Amino acid sequence: MSAREEILARVRKAVAGAGDVEIPRRYRTERQVEDLVGLFAERVDDYRAIVHVVPAAGLAAKIDECLGERRMIVPDGFDRAGGWDDLDTADGVITNCAVGIAETGTIVLDHGPGQGTRAQTLVPDYHLCVVRADQIVAGVPEAVARLDPSRPLTWISGPSATSDIELNRVEGVHGPRTLEVVIST
Repeated sequence: MSAREEILARVRKAVAGAGDVEIPRRYRTERQVEDLVGLFAERVDDYRAIVHVVPAAGLAAKIDECLGERRMIVPDGFDRAGGWDDLDTADGVITNCAVGIAETGTIVLDHGPGQGTRAQTLVPDYHLCVVRADQIVAGVPEAVARLDPSRPLTWISGPSATSDIELNRVEGVHGPRTLEVVIST
């Protein structure tokens, strides 16, 4: 008998005949935040992303300004014509999102229309993400309630970054080095 099996046998013997214990689960599912857009923008900025808050009427102009002459991947379902389809030579990708989380500054992609594939959002060095104000929720429980768990989910908190053992931050190792977020109000 291995040590693991011996320990588990002792635990089983100790709890034999004990009744079931009900564990209360009262998770906070809602939080009131006065300025969801402002908090989301602040937290996304904390992750070293570039953040713009624009009225819906100015969205197209802001996107044009952000993109400049970049060769962009434009996923199916994104409200913009044209696009680059070669991952190796594209300068970046432009996507929508499924939900934005104000408390954490996290953007969640469920890879639905306009959100591209996982490769399209991880390979290019630049990611421009458009987040509508009505897609922003206060916290993770509200975000999870909006998401379909059967869809592939990508949670993004700032540009791709990692640190070595000396805590030197390196960006772009596992995904885009630059994340630019346009929040449409």
